[in-house]
Amino acid sequence: MAAWRAPRGMRGWLTDDSSLTARIRARCGRFSLRVVSQGKGAVLPDELAALGVHRHGSVWQREVLLIADGEPVVFARSLVAETTIPAAWHLLHGLGGRPLAAVLFDDPRVRRAPLEAARLDARDPRWHHAARATGVADLPALWARRSAFHRAGVPLLITEIFLPAILNLAP
Repeated sequence: MAAWRAPRGMRGWLTDDSSLTARIRARCGRFSLRVVSQGKGAVLPDELAALGVHRHGSVWQREVLLIADGEPVVFARSLVAETTIPAAWHLLHGLGGRPLAAVLFDDPRVRRAPLEAARLDARDPRWHHAARATGVADLPALWARRSAFHRAGVPLLITEIFLPAILNLAP
């Protein structure tokens, strides 16, 4: 789905290809990141296809909440084929609670693919991941964007799901 179909207040969030973390930090007084989960995880067929991984491949995932002034504003999900971590994406293991953006946007070897936007609702497992992470079971439909970052030709897929509180920040 094209980002232009999103409400006007969401379009900038969906289409700006600079660091989302930096953009949020510039619009709040206090920024934090909470790691929700990290390790091997289940992935969806469209995510496997975007990563170029076969069904039997093992995928490493990291799910985090980006928090502005105490309110979760983004649920982010990062996926990479586990076999590529030692080579292209070894830095992911030592990331801890630091934002991934610091690594991606500061490394001249990283290239970003175009952004894709979609509206997710309760029919999508990613919506349920966001609901569990926030502890809010009755979330509305949420806008999301994703893109692949390539380092040494190896993709890292990042999906960013915008939570309702994102609209409290200046666009």
